[in-house]
Amino acid sequence: MVGLVKVAKDLVAASATPMVLGILAEGESYGYAILRRINELSAGELDWTEGLLYPLLHRLERLAYVEANWQSVAGERKRKYYRITDRGLAELAEQRRQWDTVVGALKEIWHDRTPLTARPLEGLA
Repeated sequence: MVGLVKVAKDLVAASATPMVLGILAEGESYGYAILRRINELSAGELDWTEGLLYPLLHRLERLAYVEANWQSVAGERKRKYYRITDRGLAELAEQRRQWDTVVGALKEIWHDRTPLTARPLEGLA
């Protein structure tokens, strides 16, 4: 069994907004369900904490990218549900455009999957 890959904090931070907006574009959700979805989408590689998610949701709410409301579910405690706004959808489209550019450039760079250690260094071969 291969161990989990530790994703650098800066990469997690950079991808957090488009990831949460993308999940909310699928439909409204609450914090714990968003955390589960991130874990599911990354096959367990991204294990976000509440300490990462809730400040992000509050920031997205301040930016009017998401709206929140409290809902009661029979037999359970109230939950704060988040839904993406039109402004959030526009931001998601912009984030996606930017990420498509980054991912496309990385794919071009990494098109040759030969491990770097197996390649002779320029001028030393």
